[in-house]
This record gives sequence, C-alpha cells and structure tokens, in this order.
Amino acid sequence: MRHSLSDKASPWTPALLIILTVASIILSTSMGIRQSLGLFLDPMARGAGISVATFGLALAVQNLAWGIGQPAMGALADKYGGRLVVAVAAACFAAGLVMMSWGNTLGLFLGGGLLVGLAVAGTSHGVLVGILSRIAAPSVRAVAISILAAAGSIGTFILAPATQQMLNWIDWETTLWVLALLAAAMAFLAFAFRRNSDKASAPGAERPNAVAAIRQALRHPGYVAMTLAFFACGFQLIFIATHLPKYLSICGLAPTVSANALALIGVFNAVGTLVVGRLGERFGNKLILALIYVFRTVSIVVFVSLPVSVESALIFGASMGFLWLSVIPPVSGLLNAMFGPTNFGALFGVMFLSHQVGAFLGAYLGGLSYQVSGSYLTAWISLIVVGVLAALVQLSMDDRPRTPAAVSG
Repeated sequence: MRHSLSDKASPWTPALLIILTVASIILSTSMGIRQSLGLFLDPMARGAGISVATFGLALAVQNLAWGIGQPAMGALADKYGGRLVVAVAAACFAAGLVMMSWGNTLGLFLGGGLLVGLAVAGTSHGVLVGILSRIAAPSVRAVAISILAAAGSIGTFILAPATQQMLNWIDWETTLWVLALLAAAMAFLAFAFRRNSDKASAPGAERPNAVAAIRQALRHPGYVAMTLAFFACGFQLIFIATHLPKYLSICGLAPTVSANALALIGVFNAVGTLVVGRLGERFGNKLILALIYVFRTVSIVVFVSLPVSVESALIFGASMGFLWLSVIPPVSGLLNAMFGPTNFGALFGVMFLSHQVGAFLGAYLGGLSYQVSGSYLTAWISLIVVGVLAALVQLSMDDRPRTPAAVSG
C-alpha cells in the first residue's frame, strides 16, 4: 500500500508551489507597473511639457530594449537560474522609474525607456516561464504555466486603478517613486529561486547552449513562422497599452475610464489565460494561437467601428484582456513540444525580440500618427491589417518537434 501511494505522489511538489507563487508575484508586479505607465502620458504632458510623440517614442524604446535584452536574460537564467537575473533586473526597474520622475527627456528615455525595458526582460515571462518549465513535471507543466500567466495579470487589475488614484491624490513624480519602491521589492523575492533550480546540472541532463539552440530553431520553419506572427502581438497590445488612455481622453471620457479599462484587461486576462491553456491542450496550441490573433483583430474592428462610450471602452478592455497574455500558454506549449525546456529562455527571447520590434512600432507609430494627423485612425487600421496577416501565418506553421539530434553542450 505504501508503494502504491509513493507511485502516485503528486507532481505539485513544495518546491514547485513555492517557485510558482514567487514567480506569479514578481510577474504580476512587473506587468502591473509596466502596463500602468501609459497613465502618465497626460500628467507628464501637463507638468513637464512632454509631447505625445516623445512619450510614445520613449515607451517604444522601452519595448525595443525589452526585446533586445530578452534573449540574453533568458539565456542567463537558463544557465545560472533566476536569482541573480531577477534581482539585478528589479534594481534596474526601480532606478529607471526614479529617473523617469525627473521629468526631462534624458530621464524619460534612459530611465523609463532603456532601464525599465531591460528590467522587464528580466522579470517577465521569458525568464519566469523558463524557470517554471524546467522544474515542473511534464504532466503539470502546461497548467503551471497557465496559472503563472493568469496570476501575472492580477498586477494590472490592482496597480492600474491604484496608480490612477495616486495620480489624483499626489503628484506624478511621487507616484513614480512609490512604484519604484514596489519594483525594488522584487529583488528580495528573487532569493526564492535557487541558482540551479532548472536542474541543468543533473546527470545526463541536456546542458543549456543558447547559441546552438537558436541556430537549430532558426532552421525550423514553424519556429520562424511563430516568431513572425509574434510581431503582431506586440504591435497590437503595446499600442493599446500606450495610447488607449489618450484615445479615450480625445473621445471625451474621464481618466478613470482608462484606468478601469486597463484593470479589466488584467481581470479578464487571468480568466482568458486559464481557459486558453485548457483549450490548447484539447484542440492543439497552433489552432488556438491563430484564433487568438483572429479574435483580437475582430475586437479592434468592432471597437473602432462603434461610437466610443464608457460601456464600449470597458467591453473592449474586457475582450482584449481575455486575449491579452493568453498567448503565453500556447506559445510556451509549442516551444516546449518542439525543442524541450532546456533552452526555453533563449528561444523565447529570440521570439520575443520580434514581439518587441512590433511593440516599438506600435508605440512609436501610434504617437507619430496622432502627432501628424491629429487622429489615431491610421494606427487602428494598421493593427487590423497586421492581425489578419499574423493569423494566416500562425495557422500555416509547421509545429513538428525538432530533429532527434540533441543540442550539444
């Protein structure tokens, strides 16, 4: 009887539960702060004379730095574990927000752009999902990743309205300092990650080799297709995160509506991520990922076509939230199935670079189109076109596993 019970030991080990909890708190904090930065556009424009185009360009730089830094952060976490990577990134996050509070272009671009971008690379999915993938048993890996991605959205639900309330009560500079202290707290949580929590040092385990893994992946047509489609994800989402508050303001809605819409993105993202994770297991990650791009694009078309109101803004936030980070479970599932978890951070990082090139263009061109034409119409049309192309590319991808030859150490 004892032997039977040991054979049925739960794969949800205490170590897995601790790492899942800590990673969820870190991801939630990182994403919540980053996705609340769009709320500072109007206060910084009024208080520091920052133009819409300048603010959009700074957040575009942030997203590009996030993308460029992600492969390196992922590879370092693959090799050494997450403790050092997350701790250093948290310190950079805090420093970047403090520099942003200076209210000049140097602080905005160097702090809010470069430093925050690199910091998010070390405190977001590319590092945290990789850590979780390597410690979780295959039988619960997809569920654990779905829980992490869902929990990561709670920060947006809490921090977006909380940030707006602080902006109503205190000045925007002090609000950034409060967020900086919150970011610094992530460094202490990072000590829950062991140096080799990824089990890379176990006898017979495949050793991380980022360069060889990336070379192999770039020869896989499915990986290339998924990487190209990921461009649209960044292009659509970061435009919305950056410019939706301004767009709703132009349409005559109060700032609290923008904050509530961002909060709904967080709430519905938690639900959508869990639902999509289960659907991917049942119907296949490739199909579900393509449908996410389809439904995002349909939501944008409907929102732009109808008169903007409080109700339509909140419904749009809810619908986009359901599809926001729900790409993480199917993308992670496809990567793990095609290449295994050993070099997940590096491979996800290269994909995410494509995502962040799209994010750079979404944030910058959105601001530029408004600056030139006084309207966001061109930007919305671009989001629709790119979303349709991404769905077609994703649906046609080859998701067969890599060749049996292992990546050598």
